[in-house]
Amino acid sequence: MPQNKHIELHHKHYGYCLDYHERKRKEEGREAHERSKKVKKMIGLKDKLYHKQRHAEKIQRKKTIMMQEKRNTKQKNDGKTLPGAVPVYPLDKKGQSRGKVLPNMIKQKQKEKAGKWEVPLPKVRTQGETEVLKVIRTGKRKKKVWKRMVTNVCFVGDGFS
Repeated sequence: MPQNKHIELHHKHYGYCLDYHERKRKEEGREAHERSKKVKKMIGLKDKLYHKQRHAEKIQRKKTIMMQEKRNTKQKNDGKTLPGAVPVYPLDKKGQSRGKVLPNMIKQKQKEKAGKWEVPLPKVRTQGETEVLKVIRTGKRKKKVWKRMVTNVCFVGDGFS
């Protein structure tokens, strides 16, 4: 049976509790912590389905952010200009994206800086990963094996002792 809009009407006539908005804000802040606790306890198929849903939400958020960022950058002209037409701004003559020029300049500067500080190192015998690092199992169920612990540190060459 429909409940109509009694709550909305009440808010309209009498307003909200004095601390309503503060409580709402705190509740939204706690939501992430509660979700985290829930995820830690999940296991199996339920866990996979939940993570698939969260992954889809994350992709959707990223797409909306990308769309908002694209609005601010200029894109290349597709060449459908009338012959003899004069561009409004000198930048439009080139037809190059303003968004791409800046990152390319930054990358070029980083490469130049990286080239300046190269120092010749003494030749050292290479050691295998298994020789130097030990695999550590982590996580609640000891299933994660991405951590490594250094077991053997050996320097051979001039200047090291």
